[in-house]
Amino acid sequence: MGRRFLAGWCVAIAAAWFVPAGAAGQSQVAAEDWTVSRTAWGDPDFEGTWSFATITPLERPERYAGRDRLTAEEVTALNADALTRGDQPPPPGDPGAYNAFWFDRGESTGRTSLIVDPPDGRIPFTTAGSARRDARRALLRRPAHGPEDRTPGERCTHHTKAGPPMSAGGYNNHVRLLQAPGYVVVWTEQNHDARIVPLDGRPRIADPIRQWMGDSRGRWEGDTLVVETTNFNGKAAYQGTADGMHLVERFTRTAPDAIRYEYTVSDPETYTRPWTASIDLQPMDGDLYEFACHEGNYGMEGILAGARADERKAAAR
Repeated sequence: MGRRFLAGWCVAIAAAWFVPAGAAGQSQVAAEDWTVSRTAWGDPDFEGTWSFATITPLERPERYAGRDRLTAEEVTALNADALTRGDQPPPPGDPGAYNAFWFDRGESTGRTSLIVDPPDGRIPFTTAGSARRDARRALLRRPAHGPEDRTPGERCTHHTKAGPPMSAGGYNNHVRLLQAPGYVVVWTEQNHDARIVPLDGRPRIADPIRQWMGDSRGRWEGDTLVVETTNFNGKAAYQGTADGMHLVERFTRTAPDAIRYEYTVSDPETYTRPWTASIDLQPMDGDLYEFACHEGNYGMEGILAGARADERKAAAR
């Protein structure tokens, strides 16, 4: 480990202890009267704890085809449903999950999809990409032969909320942004994954080295933080991608209480063209909580035990 990298890591961890959680985005100043605050070294200040929770789906549902916005009545109904979803008894054969109290789904953005390009709000899969995604989904519909058949999240190796890109779900939709001279840290609550993003223009890691979260490099374009990530290992299988996924994330402070998070995904093996999604991060009070997944992962034990029980039941018929 190089001394420059180690020094950056130490500064970033120190920032985690001394920067007040939720410090960013608390101003009530109107957006039109507001200017981006700066760090002591002059970069736009993004530090704080933020939420990317939303019930707006990534892709536009077919029932909203041709529409990019919801009506006010539709938004109200969707938000009300999100508050109580999970309180109803599960269907026969389904053990159920938490009730609504334990979820933090967020609200509708008012859009019909997080995808803003292509205009139809859908992921432009190639034939091979669609087949790869469907094959992975098929594994989840049959009894698991082993843990490798289950999702990386169930195996506690990687979570889609951490990404990159960050993806909303039922809970743990929180991220802490930390800054130090020459570095930004994107620290997500789910699985406590921290990406340390250097901003000094250093070369990327060698192409044969592949990682779950890829290799990120950042730069400033005006007041927008641009993070470009390559060298994925493909095992996270984000939306059917292979190891050739190329990701560009953009963080832009648009108001005292908002950061626009926009990302563009490219992978010629999986998509016919790049596609882009966008969501606003909202400030939150408090800090991140421990996400202890590996410790006693009895969920995986139960999944595999249930699969073996199903097999014994089928063999006894």
